[in-house]
Amino acid sequence: MAAIPSIKLNTGAFIPAIGLGGGPNEFTPESRADSERWFLTAFQAGYRHLDTAYIYGTEPYVGAALRASGVPREEVFVTTKLPWHHTRYVARSFDESLHKLGLDYVDLYLLHLPQTGEYPNGYDTPTSLGELFSQLKVVDTPTFNDTWTELEGLHASGRARAIGVSNFSIKTLEQLFKTAKIVPAVNQVEMHPYLAQTELLEYCRNKGIVVTAYSPSGHEKVRSDPTIVALGEKYKVTPTQIILAWHLARGVVSLPKSANIDRQKENIALPTLSAEDVARVTGLDRNERIFKFGPDGKYFGWTAEQYGW
Repeated sequence: MAAIPSIKLNTGAFIPAIGLGGGPNEFTPESRADSERWFLTAFQAGYRHLDTAYIYGTEPYVGAALRASGVPREEVFVTTKLPWHHTRYVARSFDESLHKLGLDYVDLYLLHLPQTGEYPNGYDTPTSLGELFSQLKVVDTPTFNDTWTELEGLHASGRARAIGVSNFSIKTLEQLFKTAKIVPAVNQVEMHPYLAQTELLEYCRNKGIVVTAYSPSGHEKVRSDPTIVALGEKYKVTPTQIILAWHLARGVVSLPKSANIDRQKENIALPTLSAEDVARVTGLDRNERIFKFGPDGKYFGWTAEQYGW
């Protein structure tokens, strides 16, 4: 089993290559509150990288778990994200995230989606997952170039040690670079063996951007793929461990999510795959996303063409 490394960001800081995804199991107050329990077990299991977002509603529980863990703040990498309907309220939203986390700074602050959305409640977030999609109205301004300029200001203040993007493609990154003064440290995207995104990964690598994978195992459909199962048997590990080891071999940070301490421990105890086996997993690519576009051909108000997917 290989030790879990850290990857150097273009800021000079290091990000642990395995973190814990911090989205709640359900979009309810009870589920969000329960997240404190499994954030704390993650610290106990050895995690030092937690990923949350304003929209998840789990920021207070990340902070509470960190304080309860006894782990020094400087040993933990904390990521949170600006939601798409707060692009007119960047400073307010960031301050609120810090307050909820109970922290003076975050290690990484991401622009969660490239588009700007509005909800009937304005600044407030819808109270259900259905409303999150159904009530969204996408607007033209501010653009993600405008929003990125504000994130650059947060970085300059020292309260966002690194800044990055999420759900960006080569197309949207190229548009960002027309005005950006700071190259994003990270691009967090859906990535797993059925969506290997090799071209995007190579593009980001050439630009000095670290890629982070959400939904890194591809869920049960990918975990049950015969090639993944066979490799698990070969290395005497679980299918998830094979997939996370594949990400590691490609230099990708991954964010597996588990509320079970035994699985949390498994997910940071990974084999070292041979180059041949890394290529076998990459060869499973189907350009197939878990997060599907709706009947209107849109995902959070944008088409695949707008995303550059």
